[in-house]
Amino acid sequence: MPLYMDIHTVDSDTFSVEDVVKAHMEDLAVQEKFGVTQLKYWVNEEAKTLFCLMKGPNKEACHQVHKQSHGNTACNIIEVSDNEYNLFMGVGKDVNDLAYTPSGDLDTGYRTLLLMNLVSFSGNQDLIIEKIHKLLKQHNGALIYEPNNNILISFVFASDAISFVNSMKTLLDVSGERIEYSMGMASGRPVDEQGDTMFEETKKKVNALCALGLSKKVYLDEASHRLVTKELPTSTLSKNSFTIVKNEELALALELSVILCSTLTQSKFNSERLTAALRFSKSQAYRKIKSLTGLAPNQLIQEFRFQKTLDPLKEGEKTVAEIAYESGFNSPTYFTRAFRKRFGISPTEFAAQLA
Repeated sequence: MPLYMDIHTVDSDTFSVEDVVKAHMEDLAVQEKFGVTQLKYWVNEEAKTLFCLMKGPNKEACHQVHKQSHGNTACNIIEVSDNEYNLFMGVGKDVNDLAYTPSGDLDTGYRTLLLMNLVSFSGNQDLIIEKIHKLLKQHNGALIYEPNNNILISFVFASDAISFVNSMKTLLDVSGERIEYSMGMASGRPVDEQGDTMFEETKKKVNALCALGLSKKVYLDEASHRLVTKELPTSTLSKNSFTIVKNEELALALELSVILCSTLTQSKFNSERLTAALRFSKSQAYRKIKSLTGLAPNQLIQEFRFQKTLDPLKEGEKTVAEIAYESGFNSPTYFTRAFRKRFGISPTEFAAQLA
């Protein structure tokens, strides 16, 4: 039977784990009637949210279990795969189905996701990836996927994510490799009140943060910063290592990501059109984008396009000219010249070292 996960948000001043345990027992009493098996649940007392994992014939059957047992129905139910669940949530243990972390604390279900866009211009990316895998084990990270230049990692604790990033930055700095990277870190819920996939909103956030350019920056959302402060009260984050992104800045990053993706092939899309799409004045757009990324609007557009050329160049299935036009550059000659100026190597040379 399919595997489902749901989210409940509770509006009560007296919300407690004991209340959730009682409700779960009521679910168990009626689940057989609907062909559903409750498997595990996570409780976040502070956020007044809980998540239930179950097997059942369909979403409606899962919904009816909660409705018939105690009436506290889910805000959203999504179908998940065994592999996806195990990667994100398959850590720790449970006591009578209530989830706990490997260290024995109550597992809130929330995770800190780290997306890395990592590119070696020395041709030794596989060696770097191998070292990253070793660091992951040391810092309790779970590798979700690593297609092309992107590596997505999940952490139960935000402090482990910070520790991993610090170790990895040291590794990259002493490697002697010509490496460009950006990292986006965000914390969130396995199921959102809207959406169809696990950590959908959190994935959008880390993707948007990573799209801000290969600037060797680590962007950290406010939710992750709060968790680190809670987990390690005496910890201070180095401003040289982490850029804490306020919620309004994160909203801008998400909007920039949507706009830049939708206009990628439009060679005439420039800072003026970006400013208009953002509904800012020219000075507002420059100030906000420069503050967030360190780049002027036109530089950000070009940097985003450069990022989109790297995977096709590595795959080697298209010509440099095709990749240039598909990424919004108005000529292969200009693309080659600009690419060399940015990365110190031509697109052809970059592709050849990976062949």
